[in-house]
Formats: sequence, structure tokens, C-alpha cells
Amino acid sequence: MRIGIIAHLKYPIAEPFAGGLEMHTHLLARALRDRGHAVTVFASSHSERELGLEAICAETAIGEVGTAEARDVAFFREHHAYLSLMNDLRHRDFDVIHNNSLHYLPVTLADLLPMPMVTTLHTPPFCWLESGIRLCSGKNHALVAVSQSVARQWEHVSKPDEVILNGIDLQKFAFHAEPDPEEYLVWYGRIVPEKGLHFAIEAARLIGMPLRIAGPILDQEYYRTHIAPQLGVDAVHVGHLDHIDLARLVGGARAFLCTPMWDEPYGLVVAEALACGVPVAAFARGAIPEILDSTCGVLAIPDDAVSLAEAGRAAVTLNRSDCRHRAELACDARRMVDGYEALYRRRIDMPRQESDLPSVLAIARAMESSQLHA
Repeated sequence: MRIGIIAHLKYPIAEPFAGGLEMHTHLLARALRDRGHAVTVFASSHSERELGLEAICAETAIGEVGTAEARDVAFFREHHAYLSLMNDLRHRDFDVIHNNSLHYLPVTLADLLPMPMVTTLHTPPFCWLESGIRLCSGKNHALVAVSQSVARQWEHVSKPDEVILNGIDLQKFAFHAEPDPEEYLVWYGRIVPEKGLHFAIEAARLIGMPLRIAGPILDQEYYRTHIAPQLGVDAVHVGHLDHIDLARLVGGARAFLCTPMWDEPYGLVVAEALACGVPVAAFARGAIPEILDSTCGVLAIPDDAVSLAEAGRAAVTLNRSDCRHRAELACDARRMVDGYEALYRRRIDMPRQESDLPSVLAIARAMESSQLHA
């Protein structure tokens, strides 16, 4: 198949990944190419070229200007990149388009494409994406949720056509039958308030085991005020690691502390820890209870460090082979890619629907105008 993948533009689709969405896009594109499909990834300029990159803009995370100005510049850079891309795709020879972005324009303009489009819902509803999906009614468009939790959250807007659980490359997160001799717990992910790292630091101290922390600092104020003052010999930030070093760090841990302060849409970090054979203690939020069972993880009361510490103490006693088995059963990327391949083929085989191009473009221009006058 000739597959076009529309990526999120805020960060490059390249290692070290800024987050789970970037890793998911990279994994999907690479796996599809390995299966013999012709894949083009529409992403920001510093993304990995071996994925079949066609750069449509520079990254929209702008560090050189003031926050208020960056918000406007980033919006218009993204808006025009996606608007130009969707107009261009009307004349391209793809069998299917996979929209893996979080932007409203691809879904708003899906009806104008001559080929089917699949949109993956990676987050709970938010105003811009929700408005775009409400305006998309084409039979050529399919919505996929990454978990049952996400599917339920979107039902009031538009019921997803399918649920395809995310997956990871189990080879990149190899099984560690034994933890490192030096005991430690691990937390990793984007260092932002909604990921709740401060709860993990507190819980690790209650457990009495050192915590090693990995991930990019994407909210400097949160890091400066809530994290940096808590760091020391028993809580160390080791930086933003590539896959090899991250898998080594995670695999050596006694347990992974997962602390989302929002309804986690899936939880790739949970799947990665299990693949390494590392038990998980996690706040019971979003899709995490769909991944964990009693053999591999212990759920805690959300936003409660004491409850997380209790879960952590129980988690370190779980069997590491059972954790790996759970990852193989529920989190294998091959299952995920199988699901998307089958969906692509079903959509390609459906009769094409003619779009009302003038009205669709009018919607896009109206949305742009509303921002200009906001």
C-alpha cells in the first residue's frame, strides 16, 4: 500500500522522543515500511529521513521568542503547514492517509480527499480537535481510539469506529530477568506537571529506595519549583535518554512508579516497563488499568503518594517473567500494526465518497479567520 502518515509537528519524529506520540508515529512508520509498504511521513524538518520524511515545516516549539508571541507564531506555522498539506494531498497518489496529528485541520478537511483517511485519537477531547471532528462526516474517514478509556471519552462527540491498543517494539525493550544489584526505582517520561513526578519522588522516599528519573524537562518552571529542590542522592535525574540507555535504566529497576495526574490515554511507559520485566505501581487513571493486571502491577489511589508507596512495596514482589508475558500478550507492536493494516484495507475497499470541496475549504478559512480576530 502507498501510505501517507500525518505527524504531530511540535517535536521531530526522531530519537530521543519528546513523548509517546512521537514514538508511536516513528514505530508505526518503520513497521509499515519493514512490511513492504511505501510510506511517506509528513512531519517537521528534523524528523528521521529514513522514515520516508517529507518535511512540511520546522518544529513549532519555539524557544527563541517570548511565550505570548510563540503561541501565535506556532499556531499559524502549524495551521498553514496542515492547510497546504491537505490541499496538496488532493492531487497525490496515496491509497490511504493515516492522520496521527492532534490538529483540527486534517480531520476538518478529510472529506476533500479522494482516498480514505484514518485518524488515531491519542488524547481525550479538547476544544480544537473536537470541533474539527464534529465537522467531519465523510464515509471515507475512520476514527480509532488507542484504548477503551479514550473511546468512551469521545463517544459524545463521535463514536470511534475501532479501538486499536498502542504497542511497543518488544525487541527494543528486552527482558531483564534480574534487576541491578544496586536497588532503585525508576520514573521516566516528560517532566511536566500532568505527569506527576513529584508524587513519585515522595513515594520513593516513603518506600526507602532511591529513585532514578529520566526524561526531557519540558516545563522549566515546574522543574525549577517542584522537582529540582527535591533532587539529591536518593532522587537523581539522569537526563533524556535514547532507547538503548533508557531500556537499560528501566530494566535494572525494582519497580516503575507511574504517576499521571490526568486520564492517561494509553501509557506507553507502562508497556515498556513490563516488556523489560519491571513491575509497575501506578495511579489508577485512564487506560492504565486496561494494561495492568494482578500479575504485573499494583494500582494506587490517584494523587496519593502514600497509596503509591504501598503499591510500590507490593509491586517489587511481583514476578518479572509474568510482567514480560503480559507485555507480549497485550503490548506487542506487531498486533497494533496488524490492526491498522486490516483497517486500511477495509477502508480502501469501500466505495469512494465525493466531497463538497468549496464548503470544506470555507470551513478551514472560517476557522483561520476566527483566530486572526481572536
